[in-house]
This record gives sequence, C-alpha cells and structure tokens, in this order.
Amino acid sequence: MDATLRQLAAYVAVAKSAGFTAAAAQLHLSQSTLSRAVADLERALGVRLLERDTRNVQLTAAGVETLRVAEQIVDAHRSGMKELRRYLLGESGVVAMATLPSVAAVLLPGLISAFRRERPEVSVRIMDGLERAVLGRVLSGDADFAVTTVGAASDRLEHRPLIRDRFRAVLPEGHPLAERDELTWEDLATEPFLAVGPESSVRRLTDAAFAQVGAGAAPAAEASNVATVGGLVAAGLGVAALPALVLPLLGPGRVVHRELVAPVVERRLDVVVRARRTLPPAAAAFLDLLQEARTEGRDVPPGASWITR
Repeated sequence: MDATLRQLAAYVAVAKSAGFTAAAAQLHLSQSTLSRAVADLERALGVRLLERDTRNVQLTAAGVETLRVAEQIVDAHRSGMKELRRYLLGESGVVAMATLPSVAAVLLPGLISAFRRERPEVSVRIMDGLERAVLGRVLSGDADFAVTTVGAASDRLEHRPLIRDRFRAVLPEGHPLAERDELTWEDLATEPFLAVGPESSVRRLTDAAFAQVGAGAAPAAEASNVATVGGLVAAGLGVAALPALVLPLLGPGRVVHRELVAPVVERRLDVVVRARRTLPPAAAAFLDLLQEARTEGRDVPPGASWITR
C-alpha cells in the first residue's frame, strides 16, 4: 500500500459529501482531478471504495473502514501542521535562557510576564547561575541565549550589548559613612570589605576598582551568595559594593545604599547567543521583545540603564 495524503484527503471529501461535485468545490479542484485521486487510492489499496451512479456515490464496506482510518490520518496531519505553524510563528515551544540571578529575579520577570500574555502557549525555562556556568549553558546548547556579563572573548559566542547597572556602596544602617550621599572606593578601602566569591563577575569588577585606586587589601569576608553578603553587612561586619540590579536580592536586613564614585564602575550585561546559529522562533520572539524594551527605553530598576549605542 502506498496511499498519499492527497489521495486520502480527496477520498474523505468525496465520502463525506456523498459526491464529487460538492467535494470538488470544497477542495477547489476539478472533478476530473478529484476522480483520478480517488481512483489512484483504490488502485493503491487494491479494493473498491465507492459505488458510483449518475447522481451520487455510496461507500462499500471497505470504503467505510477506509474513511474511518483516512479521517484519522487527515485530521492528525491537519492538527500537526497547525502545531508546526504555531511553533514557526513563535507561538509555542520553549524559551530556554541562562542568566545571572540578579537578572533573573529583578530585570526579566516583567518582560517574561508581558511575553507570556502575548504567547501563552510558550513556556520559559530559566537557568540562573554565575557567569562561567551561564556562558557554558549557551555553548552546550542547553540555553538558547544568555543575559550575562561580558566574560572572556570567544569566537563561538556573539554579544549584543543590552543594559548596564552601576555599583553602589552598601553599608549597615547607622554606619558613619552612611551620613554622606556619595562615597569613593578609597572610602570603602578603609573599612572591612565584604566581598562576593572570586568566581563571580561582581568580584572581578570590585577587585579591578580597588586596584585602580591602589587598594589591594584582602576582603574581611566573602560569600558566594549576595544575600549572605547583605546579611553580613546588616550585622555590622563591614561594607560592600554591589551592582544596582543585585540590591533587591539582599533581603530584609538593615542596610543602606550610597552613590559610589572615583571611579564610577558599571557592570555591562549582554545578550549572548551562539555565533552562526539560528534561534528557535520563540526564543527569537523573546529577544525581539527585549530589543523593543531597550529601543523604547522602558523603565528599569534604579541604577540601571539600557545601552542605546
């Protein structure tokens, strides 16, 4: 048996319409074309499906069973093509993104909510982690794209600048330095400094800022989780410097934030994709929404700003 989908669809139309004239109009085919398709199906199956007379057709016993199976096949094909069309339009599927915890918790939720309102059949999978792990997710193909710090250059990755957030001083409530609106890195160097762990991009930037002002002292303490750092600051064990998007993750401890200058340090966050790879439609649609937000200058948390050039 070598029946084609076209032959089965033609037969279903004729059988359901009980005639070739109505079926031909339904399928926008000539009656002769439709008649050939049904005849070809009968030859392929080796049975007679229809009893024809001058006015109508009647199904044989084999024709009844063939109609039942043919309808299942045609309906499954139609349903599958609808699903495929939704996928190709980015209206279904999965968006797999890797990103830093601060981006996942602070920057992206509103965008994901807007995206899901427009495309409710698309699910979003977020893989949050530190810079190296996030970039590894993209390189391995686990993630369609990442929103992360720049990291080491790689010809396997394409970077698209997205947003920057400025470092601020984080102090215990009531600390003497908290009386000032603006602090310098040299000010922080005179205090016990509480650092994020060395595997974090935040640590790389704070170390570079202290080196720039000639202050290279080892941290008084360090922790891999920024909420832990916030807790240590709230307990009065020292001061910290963190990017603006990280600050909402510090938890309910009694801390204050102050402007940090000399130098002003900003963390740049890029969209990162694998070079020379085509994104799945839903992922491309999400990045279009992200680009739209950047182009329109939509509101971002205090201390952050879109990169417009």
